[in-house]
Amino acid sequence: MKVAKFGGSSVANATQIKKVANIIKSDPSRKVIVVSAPGKRFSDDVKMTDLLIDLCYAKQNNQDYQLHLQKIMDRFEEIINDLELGNDILEDIQQTIEKYLQFDTSPLGQLDALKSIGEDSSAKIVSAYLQRLGLNASYVNPKEAGIFVSNEPGQAQLLPESFSIIYQLRERDGVSVVPGFFGYSKENDLVTFSRGGSDITGAILAAGTKASLYENFTDVDSVFAVNPNFVENPKDITVLTYKEMRELSYAGFSVFHDEALIPAFKEQIPVCIKNTNNPDAPGTMIVSERDATDQCVVGIASDVGFCSLYVSKFLMNREVGFGRKLLNIFEDEGISFEHAPSGIDDMSVIFRDHRFTPDKEQVVIDRIRNELHVDTVSIHRDLAVIMVVGEGLVNTVGVAAKATASFAKAGINIDMINQGSSEVSMMFGVHAVDLERAIQSLYKEFFTADESNLEFPSISAKGH
Repeated sequence: MKVAKFGGSSVANATQIKKVANIIKSDPSRKVIVVSAPGKRFSDDVKMTDLLIDLCYAKQNNQDYQLHLQKIMDRFEEIINDLELGNDILEDIQQTIEKYLQFDTSPLGQLDALKSIGEDSSAKIVSAYLQRLGLNASYVNPKEAGIFVSNEPGQAQLLPESFSIIYQLRERDGVSVVPGFFGYSKENDLVTFSRGGSDITGAILAAGTKASLYENFTDVDSVFAVNPNFVENPKDITVLTYKEMRELSYAGFSVFHDEALIPAFKEQIPVCIKNTNNPDAPGTMIVSERDATDQCVVGIASDVGFCSLYVSKFLMNREVGFGRKLLNIFEDEGISFEHAPSGIDDMSVIFRDHRFTPDKEQVVIDRIRNELHVDTVSIHRDLAVIMVVGEGLVNTVGVAAKATASFAKAGINIDMINQGSSEVSMMFGVHAVDLERAIQSLYKEFFTADESNLEFPSISAKGH
């Protein structure tokens, strides 16, 4: 039995939904289907979830929300009419929206309820269209599916007791179409996962049903070894391990939500990334283990928007508890960190820029000076993080040398290196303005035997 999840681009309009239906029909083992909210139909389009968020904020700010509501209904009406489905689905969607607009609950609770409309409506539409084609298909609400979560609006976590209920989906006849992105608390409140949470739902259902395969359909044939905005026609990755995908997704690979695959990882469910627009392409398999190859590096990921705090104190290494005291300051101020490379007398802490606001910065620096009595403390912003990823790194001599040599060839200064904390990745910090050249040089070093014919686009740096 397979679980197949279709992303926003796969259900953006009727044309795409027809492709989804053909994919489901082509393989009877695809028994559980998870769908996202309608995504963008074209580059300047607005995702359905964003329209629903705008509607919620207009309502909560006592603004006229009718124009927002009309945009949403027009979008659903277009899809439903093009699929030649009945008006009862459209009426059901409108009634659900109106009910949530009048919800007597917290602002965050109302936001979660309205955000869920996109996925919920997609599931109702897809199941109705499959029925119209003669398939035995049914819409299954997340509560019915057994997705019970913590009552943390926008940040739901699955409750362990859900898995025994989810397993019962295997016994259902026909195809079960489940909306992604949300579940229900023990108090019967609708609660959403973090943004991109339909991937989380898919992985949860694959793990809970002990599926033979979890297929994640997107709009790309496979995962690329590097951001295609930086390198023309980068190499495909045919097989990845869970650890490799986790490192790549953390560092900006946009195929998956950062934490999406954890439920599948834990149950060792193989995952295949497929293209809705080219379903016959083999895609990228993500597995618990893969055979060793000569290519120890499988991918290069990067992201911008980082800053580092540098602290220096003579004989820091002899001061028991210094690192704990430093990190406690960040904990007290509600700031989570990404990396913390250290030396004998110094230590750096890397943050996402948006978490370390100027107001927080001054408070933290004052506390470090007053409580830890350091010699130096400084902040460096506009950093980019590059991850060189591969299971073979730990057993391959010279990878770090090749990486640093590639930076030198490109004339790029390395602000930071973190190697050894992970068996499958090396982290480099560079100035954001140097990111594009750094990625291109690394790609030449690890993936291109003949550099003479390699072409790189000249664009501004973007995370991938």
